[in-house]
Amino acid sequence: MIANTNETRAEYQHVWVVAEVMGGEIQKVTYELLGAARSLAEARKSEVWCVVLGHGVTAQSESLFHGGADVALVVDDEDFAEFVDEDQADVLTRLIREHKPEIVLCGATTRGRALIPRVAVVANCGLTADCTELGIDPENGDLLQTRPAFGGNIMATIRSADHRPQLATVRPRVMNELEPDTSRKGRLIEESVRPGERNGLKKILEVFTDTENAINLADARFIIAGGRGLRGPEGFRMLKDLAERVHGAVGASRAAVDSGWVPYYHQVGQTGQTVQATVYFACGISGQIQHLVGMQSCDFIIAIDKNPDTPLMQLADVAVVGDLFEIIPALIKELPKT
Repeated sequence: MIANTNETRAEYQHVWVVAEVMGGEIQKVTYELLGAARSLAEARKSEVWCVVLGHGVTAQSESLFHGGADVALVVDDEDFAEFVDEDQADVLTRLIREHKPEIVLCGATTRGRALIPRVAVVANCGLTADCTELGIDPENGDLLQTRPAFGGNIMATIRSADHRPQLATVRPRVMNELEPDTSRKGRLIEESVRPGERNGLKKILEVFTDTENAINLADARFIIAGGRGLRGPEGFRMLKDLAERVHGAVGASRAAVDSGWVPYYHQVGQTGQTVQATVYFACGISGQIQHLVGMQSCDFIIAIDKNPDTPLMQLADVAVVGDLFEIIPALIKELPKT
């Protein structure tokens, strides 16, 4: 899989998106990646292919074309009804060898992080994880992959100059979907699992959802997040009261989670969730780069802090300098329970 010459590199073309499939449904991150892939493909004058590994997914190909794909490469197999990373990695690696994409993108989700590193090792490719920005070098066509580095203290742009394809996982909610174009058509290529690609190392016996701890920050339109400035778990109970009144979700900084004030599944940032809410209301969060990476794509940012010079106060569309323990209770008092 190593391409070291211009002649060999020329054999690799097109931008691939590996679809995220859960419960037989193609997930939102797939369409976000198709939007990013469309821009990259236009810069490279190539096509966007979407690879779908699942069961009962062939009929969803049309939505991929509407979302920006030129080709849907579908492996519809009963054994892929649930995610088995070893088997899907074998199939994906074989498809890469046969079709030779130039770029392969996958969501930096739990599943994507299990799947793509396996492919990168077997295919002997470079892989950049948790990208927040993608571009094309106009001089040589390399994929420019930007991600936090050194504990989130800097943003590094990485390239795989000598390897094709170039693999990258992209954090959900940092790329924008294209507006669906129902007039777009595409090509459907149907593939099958071949002998030797079902290794049987493991079998999914049951899948269940932990509804008690299901905090769907990724899809929340209004997020009220707290940091070290809340001083303890009591402060988060106050935020929860406010969130319930505006039908929002409660988020948190890593400092608050590490202090044990709120569970990890509330965490927003580099090592937590990436969100793209309509309104992000930050309370007592200084806004180090590790946190900003997870929420800077929100449409409208409000911040409350006593210190007007924090990074998040500088980033906010509305920065309120004051005591959150006075401001939040006043807001709660004004907002009726619904």
